[in-house]
Amino acid sequence: MEKLGFTVHHVYGLTEVYGPLTYCIWQPGHEELSLHDRAQFLSRQGVPHPTAEDATIMDISMTPMRADGVTIGELMLRGNTVMKGYLKNSKATEASFAGGWFHSGDLGVRHPDSYLEIKDRSKDIIISGGENISSIELEDVLYKHPAVQAASVVAKYDEKWGETPCAFIELKSGKTATAEEIIAYCRQHVAHYKVPRHVVFEELPKTSTGKVQKFVLRQMAKKV
Repeated sequence: MEKLGFTVHHVYGLTEVYGPLTYCIWQPGHEELSLHDRAQFLSRQGVPHPTAEDATIMDISMTPMRADGVTIGELMLRGNTVMKGYLKNSKATEASFAGGWFHSGDLGVRHPDSYLEIKDRSKDIIISGGENISSIELEDVLYKHPAVQAASVVAKYDEKWGETPCAFIELKSGKTATAEEIIAYCRQHVAHYKVPRHVVFEELPKTSTGKVQKFVLRQMAKKV
């Protein structure tokens, strides 16, 4: 997009916070980074807006996670642009504001510079042998494969590991790839326990706005 003359500003928010609540602020000196490193930085969700009281990553006990860019917790938000609650749904409101913070449902990490980065939705995280695997991380890897047009990863039940990643892939027109090639490619870019055990070449089910319907893919994965 830079080559087309665009300046990208990355913001993050939800309906419950009335739009963007964090902003990935560009820092002096970052223009000297490589295109890949600039893109990696700009993919973070950033830091809270001035109107937000705070945004951070916490565990289930509401303890802030280490700012190491690795330890995953839930993104928690609060401030005067956060909603008061869900209309006529006190149960959902109480659950969403447990501990005095709004629970976004997004899982992420906090970097040493305090910038936040989402790794997955809590419902999309894959727990394999006790290890958390980010479906977004795997999808990012798959999208870089020269033959892949679109990719989505969901959890598939596994008797030994509990869950393992199952990748659904649309290939680019005129391109070919095998499941073995895709798996070998993933092994070069992620830890072996994160590599998809199953690869399915299929047109991805999408909503009218182009969002992949992962709930449909989860049902499809049961038949793989």
